[in-house]
Amino acid sequence: MQHYQAPESLLKDRIVLVTGAGSGIGKTAAKIYASYGATVILMGKTLAKLEQVYDEIEAAGDPQPAICPLDFATANPNDYKSIADTLNDEFPHLDGLLHNASVLGQRTPIAQYSPETWHQVIQVNLNAQFMLTQSLLPMLEQSKDASIIFTSSGVGTKGRAYWGAYAVSKFATEGLMETLADELDGVSTIRANTLNPGATRTAMRATAYPAENPNTLKTAEDIMPIYLYLMGPDSKGISGQRFNCQAEG
Repeated sequence: MQHYQAPESLLKDRIVLVTGAGSGIGKTAAKIYASYGATVILMGKTLAKLEQVYDEIEAAGDPQPAICPLDFATANPNDYKSIADTLNDEFPHLDGLLHNASVLGQRTPIAQYSPETWHQVIQVNLNAQFMLTQSLLPMLEQSKDASIIFTSSGVGTKGRAYWGAYAVSKFATEGLMETLADELDGVSTIRANTLNPGATRTAMRATAYPAENPNTLKTAEDIMPIYLYLMGPDSKGISGQRFNCQAEG
């Protein structure tokens, strides 16, 4: 699916929510989804960044997006309920949910890992995905074939030294996806899968590997075919699986 060729109308009339939409892979995915016809709900913590993405989508002549600011690090269950209520008032259904937002935390041994940082990483990378998914399931059920994409990592299936809470959160993300997919199997048209972007030219990658030459990495645009495949109807019926955008790294 890394070379998937999406038809121009792949996401026409679909409503897709993207977290972490203000920068990096989330921004690219939001713009790509819009270019294929989706009405994109831009979710992230920094309003100015979301507004910039909004303007870029509008300038391209794609469907008018919506902005939904939320800081996953501090949001509580009531915040997610309020957001779900607001979206339900504005949109008839939700066809896709891309869980892209993540924080890296510390690259340090477990013995020296800050408990405060640990809590923040688990809150943003795992708890927020659980609460957002749970709150939006009723809207996703209103779609004829909704897709939930959880973002995983190469350290989400094989733990590596010094990756701390980030690795643990991605292991848990895999478990959340598999549990949800199994619960939905046979009783819902919602599908859930994980997607590992691999080594991609992002700010998070640069922080994790400061000595790496970014020009040797694929860009976010390079890995978008599989993001389109999993979000569009061509992946209908595929659930509970793990996908890689490229060789793991």
